[in-house]
Amino acid sequence: MNWERLLSLKRFGDTNKRLRIEQDETRLGFEVDYDRVIFSSAFRSLQDKTQVIPLSKTSFVHTRLTHSLEVSVVGRSLGRVVGKKIIEKHPHLAEVHGYHFNDFGAIVAAAALAHDIGNPPYGHSGEKAIGEYFKTGKGLAYKEYLTPKQYQDLIDFEGNANGFKILTESRKGIEGGLRLSYATLGAFMKYPKESLPKKPTAHVAHKKFGYFQSEKAFFKDIAEEVGLIPNIINGEMTYSRHPLSLLVEAADDICYTIIDFEDGINLGLIQEEYALEYLINLVKESINTSKYHSLSTTADRLSYLRALAINTLIQEAAAIFVANEEKILLGTFDAALIDKSKYEAQINDIIKLCVSKIYQSREVVEKEIAGYEILATLLDKYCGAADRYNDNKLSNYDTLILKAEGEHFDYKSLDIYTRLISICKYVASLTDGNALMKFQKIKGLKV
Repeated sequence: MNWERLLSLKRFGDTNKRLRIEQDETRLGFEVDYDRVIFSSAFRSLQDKTQVIPLSKTSFVHTRLTHSLEVSVVGRSLGRVVGKKIIEKHPHLAEVHGYHFNDFGAIVAAAALAHDIGNPPYGHSGEKAIGEYFKTGKGLAYKEYLTPKQYQDLIDFEGNANGFKILTESRKGIEGGLRLSYATLGAFMKYPKESLPKKPTAHVAHKKFGYFQSEKAFFKDIAEEVGLIPNIINGEMTYSRHPLSLLVEAADDICYTIIDFEDGINLGLIQEEYALEYLINLVKESINTSKYHSLSTTADRLSYLRALAINTLIQEAAAIFVANEEKILLGTFDAALIDKSKYEAQINDIIKLCVSKIYQSREVVEKEIAGYEILATLLDKYCGAADRYNDNKLSNYDTLILKAEGEHFDYKSLDIYTRLISICKYVASLTDGNALMKFQKIKGLKV
């Protein structure tokens, strides 16, 4: 892979090549990407989507929106630090093509801002709830009508793939979705493969999948434009990661590790003395002890340690990227940047504590159980009504469901997969509160 192609400014529908040297510096294309994401309705909906505690109305707990904004800020810093080193190493990028180190930051910031845009309500349990509806619930009946990959898209419903669909799907009058630059879309794609084969290797890029069958052609166009390296595994085509996707991933890893930990403390799920001890272990090489001891409140000390920890991990991740640039461009770097960190042990200690004290807490588990029932009910009503519409067997109830909700998904398509993936996208787009409200109305609990 080479940086000239990886930093492509192309957008869906372009007929002429966009050159960096011809860009308006006051309205740079990569910055336009950021603006388009932040003003999208899909991004705004993250304000009421779970990050740690489902349905939490506690003001200091992060939502997907605040988490995404923080990941974007960290990603911008990572991109700039790395971009400065890349430009110094490859000066022709600036001298011939006009690229600036801030371009790297702008691309990573935009991709990081969008990284959770496809996540359904109720956190990762929302993904599992949608998948299980088709794997073990009433949706299992569709299996015989779908190809293996189409069915796998549903039973392993993936927020990353749904995010790619949201960013790129054409709608009536809106071709190419948000029409982001291909560089940003490439950086967004953490898992450049289809749903099958499932985890064909231990490479971190094969941990999940990045696009549904409905977006296969668009993804291939992006991969070829930015020059991702194709690989055939088990007879199926996969691609190398876009190098900047590693920075997006690192920004996410840094934020959820440190910020989820902080949320657990604020919620009383993790004792404060644990937090201070674990964070001090992470930043002991750079902590200013006199400044730390001058802080009079636990909140101030925690804030100081959090900021120091994030900065420490930004510098560490950037250094790992630069040191491994050649492997990354060859597609042979097979791990997340943070997994190669000298702070891996300290990070794992924090994650283990988060798992036991936060992710498996009673409040989280109980709310996730409710999420399963809510999403399964919505899927059942929408899919059933769409089926009966196409079979000319609509009941009065089905007619009411489609009248109320049908404008949001393609229930008229003769193709079953198109209908199902469209319905899944709609259900996934709902906020936690909106999904609950629709469930209550369907059940007659609220009018």
